[in-house]
Amino acid sequence: MTEITRVPIQPLPKGSLAKLWVGIVVAILIGVGIAWSTMPKGVDLEVITAGTGPNPGPEDVVFVKYVGKLADGTEFDRSRELPEGVPPIFPQGSPLPLDAMMPGFREGALKMQKGGKYELFIPAEQGYGANPPPGAPIPPNADLTFEIELVDFMSREDFQRRIQMLQQMMQQEGAAADQEAAPQQ
Repeated sequence: MTEITRVPIQPLPKGSLAKLWVGIVVAILIGVGIAWSTMPKGVDLEVITAGTGPNPGPEDVVFVKYVGKLADGTEFDRSRELPEGVPPIFPQGSPLPLDAMMPGFREGALKMQKGGKYELFIPAEQGYGANPPPGAPIPPNADLTFEIELVDFMSREDFQRRIQMLQQMMQQEGAAADQEAAPQQ
């Protein structure tokens, strides 16, 4: 018959178990803090005035009124209204196809609703990063803030169809003007 060697377990000093648990909790909190601080900062969308209805889709064209600013408050861009005399084929605001926008702007716009006003913060990594557009007053690695009103949105197909309608109307107006200007014989 074999005998098992017994090893006596020594009692722990009083308070050691509590210190062990406190150490584990502190280690976890430090790990979470390090992970949180090294996470890339994401797009932040603040609702100023809530909109209504559905959100635009990733392939839609949004019509927005916006002001773009740098972190120090310097304005670097502003939306432009469509020229006067354009028939009411399009909503007010600047048309922006979301599939051609910088990632941060697109991400924020997908969370917006028609008629809403928002403040959108875009960190440099999701904006222009180290390569801002040539000639733009945006320094490399600049965080951007936009004040945006989402006037309306539509599908890319509907937008293209409306552009064709506008072109046809302009051609018809041009042909009519040419006929009026032609000398009578």
